[in-house]
Amino acid sequence: MDKVNIYTDGSCLGNPGPGGWAAILVCRGKEKVLSGGEAETTNNRMELLGAISAFEALKRPCEVYFCSDSKYVIDGLSKGWALSWRQNGWKRADRSPALNPELWERLLEAIKDHKITYDWIKGHAGHEYNERCDALAKEQAEKYAV
Repeated sequence: MDKVNIYTDGSCLGNPGPGGWAAILVCRGKEKVLSGGEAETTNNRMELLGAISAFEALKRPCEVYFCSDSKYVIDGLSKGWALSWRQNGWKRADRSPALNPELWERLLEAIKDHKITYDWIKGHAGHEYNERCDALAKEQAEKYAV
């Protein structure tokens, strides 16, 4: 089973506003860089799309170290919140609607075959890959800024 490190970040200029996402996958000493954006979005949607894009890029089951500064994404997966929301008809514990259900559904599908270790890190704290993802995500968001 391949071992892959995945680093992601999302950015939004205003929330909502123009946004961007980025992911860097590292496997066997090689890097794959992915990024994209949208004209009108939210930071959480961009965080999710960074993770979705990274996991959808994996072609076979892998042992994944997944690192992000998004507590929304890391906690949603590692604490089982997203699975619970789906089981409850995309409702949170307080019965309010879970946000971004279509993206969470894509992410849950994308991760299902992988063995994942989750790592939340503080953003803007000098982590090499987080800083690179942040810069790429902001660059994508700026493409959509007026």
